[in-house]
Amino acid sequence: MKLVSVVGIVLILLGIVGFAMGGFSFTHEKKVVDMGPLQMEHKETENVPISPVLSGLVLVGGIALVVVGTRSK
Repeated sequence: MKLVSVVGIVLILLGIVGFAMGGFSFTHEKKVVDMGPLQMEHKETENVPISPVLSGLVLVGGIALVVVGTRSK
């Protein structure tokens, strides 16, 4: 299998995951107070949306790479 086809398959999978999940989120902790035995932490969750247009472009690009990879000698 050619490298172009493998990259195309990876892009297709990323496009499908982008459509299915719509984005991803992550959590990070911050120490608010640290006074000896007294510690207070704050957990903050951030969401990063993935645009359906971007997912579609990645999917179409992956399909194009797979087609090019199978047609070239």
